[in-house]
Amino acid sequence: MNRSLLVAALVAACASAGVCQSASAPKPLVSHIFTADPSAHVFNGKIYIYPSHDIEANVAEDDEGGHFNMRDYHILSMDKIGGKVTDHGVALDLKDIPWAGRQLWAPDAAYKNGTYYLYFPVKDKQDVFRIGVATSKSPTGPFKAEPQPMAGTYSIDPAVFTDTDGTSYMYLGGIWGGQLQRWHTGKYEANGSKTDLKKDNEPALSAKVARLSKNMLTLDEPLKDVQILDQNGKPLLGGDHDRRFFEGGWMHKYKNKYYFSYSTGDTHLLAYATGDTPYGPFTYQGVIMKPVTGWTTHHSIVEFNGKWYIFYHDVELSGKTHLRNVKVRELPRRADGSIETITP
Repeated sequence: MNRSLLVAALVAACASAGVCQSASAPKPLVSHIFTADPSAHVFNGKIYIYPSHDIEANVAEDDEGGHFNMRDYHILSMDKIGGKVTDHGVALDLKDIPWAGRQLWAPDAAYKNGTYYLYFPVKDKQDVFRIGVATSKSPTGPFKAEPQPMAGTYSIDPAVFTDTDGTSYMYLGGIWGGQLQRWHTGKYEANGSKTDLKKDNEPALSAKVARLSKNMLTLDEPLKDVQILDQNGKPLLGGDHDRRFFEGGWMHKYKNKYYFSYSTGDTHLLAYATGDTPYGPFTYQGVIMKPVTGWTTHHSIVEFNGKWYIFYHDVELSGKTHLRNVKVRELPRRADGSIETITP
C-alpha cells in the first residue's frame, strides 16, 4: 500500500472509531485551500503565517517529493489564536521568479529596516534547490523576488531567526528530496544519493546556519554545520533516525537559551535541542510532537501575548500526504524551560 492510501485508511479507521478529534482538538486554520509548513511570526501585534500552498499537481509520488509541486504562496493572518483567519491571496508566484524552475517549498519571513522579507526554496532551471528572497513593504505582499538566488545557499527550508541584539541568522537544509546529502562534499553531486548517505555509524548530516547581512538579502558568511549532540556530548549518528535532523529546522529563544527544533522525517517526530549560542552546538533534549497523520510534519514556534504556540500541519482534510492543512495549539512548557511532548 502506498503512503497516500495508508494515510487515508488510517484517517478513515480513526474516524469510524470516533477517536480522530476530541472536543478541544485543534482544527485546520483554513479549509478552502491546502496549506502546510507554517512559519508564524508576530508583526505589529498580529500573527502572520507563511505556509506552503499544496495543490493536486497529478505528479507520481516518490522519495524526492516530486508530488509536492507547489506554484505560489498565500499568506494568512489572525488577530488572535482561535480567531478569524484571513487569506491575503497570492503573495508570490513561481512565474514571477526569474531563475526558478519548479517546486516552491516551505518558506519563511522576517522584518527589518521597514521591509518584509520572504525567503523561499525552489529548484532552479537545472533542478537544484536554492534559497531565494523577495521583498515587500507589507507583511502580506505582494513580494518581488530578487533576480538571482542567494549566493552560497542550497537545499530547502529556510528559517530566519533575529536575536535580541538585532542580528539575524538563516537556518536551512533537508535531506532526501531536500538534496542536502548531495552537498556533503561542499559541491553539488548531480548523481548523488536520492535519500541519505546511509552512513549509519558516522555523524549525521547537519542543518546549516549563517549570519545574514544587514540588508537581509545575502549571507554574511559561509554556511556552518548545526551540530546536534547527545547528552554525552557525542554527535548524533546517521542511523539514529529517531533523533537526527531531517528537515524543517526552526529557532526560538527562551530565557537566554536557544532552542533548535526540527523534523526527523521518516520517523515523523518533531524534536528539539538546546544551546548557548545561535550557532550551537545543541544538545538533544527530546520530542516536541509525536507523529501526525501524514508522512511528516513541519512547524514553527512563536510567542504571542505571553503564551507560546506551535504551528504545524497534518492531513485531516484530505487524508493525502501532499494535501495538508495547518493547525495551531499551545506549546506545553515546564518551569525549567523544557517542552512537554504533544500527542496530536
